[in-house]
Amino acid sequence: MNVPNALTLCRFMLIPVYLAVFFAGYVKLAFVVIVVAGATDVLDGYLARTRGQVTIVGTMLDPLADKMMMIAVFLSLVLGGLIPWTAAVAMLVRDAGMIVGSAFFHFRGSRTVPANWMGKLTTVLYYAAILWIFFDLPYAIPYLWFVIGFSFVTSFIYIFLFVSLNKKRAYP
Repeated sequence: MNVPNALTLCRFMLIPVYLAVFFAGYVKLAFVVIVVAGATDVLDGYLARTRGQVTIVGTMLDPLADKMMMIAVFLSLVLGGLIPWTAAVAMLVRDAGMIVGSAFFHFRGSRTVPANWMGKLTTVLYYAAILWIFFDLPYAIPYLWFVIGFSFVTSFIYIFLFVSLNKKRAYP
C-alpha cells in the first residue's frame, strides 16, 4: 500500500458519499464530491509517476475507481431525470465492457495497457459534460452525446493497443 493507492481507495469511498449527497437533494454539493474525486485521481497519478510508485494493483484499481464513479454519476443523473436513459445505457455498456474485459484478460495473465492521453482526455470531457449537466448549461445533452461517442473511439483504440501488446499470447 502506498499513497497513490490509498488515494485511489479514497475515490472508491467517495462513491457512496456522492450518491448520498445527490439523492439528499444537494446537487451542487454532489458536484463538489465529484471534483474532489477527480482531484484525487490527478494527484494519485502524479504521485505514482513522480515517486516511482506505479504498481500493478494501482494500474488496475485506478481506472476501475474512475469507471465506478462515472457509473454512479450517470445512474444518479438518469434516476434524477437529468439525462436520457439511452445516454446512460451507452456509457454503461462501454464502461462495463471495459471493466469486464480488462479483468478477464488480466486474470488470464495478459499485460494491461497503461492509461494514455486519450483516456485522460475522455475523463476530462466527461467531467466537463457533468459540469454542464449539473449546472443546466445550454447544449449539455448534445455535448454529452459527443463525449460518449469519443469514449467509444478511445475504447476501440485501447482494444487495438491491447491486442498489439498481447499479440504473441494465444487465448483458447
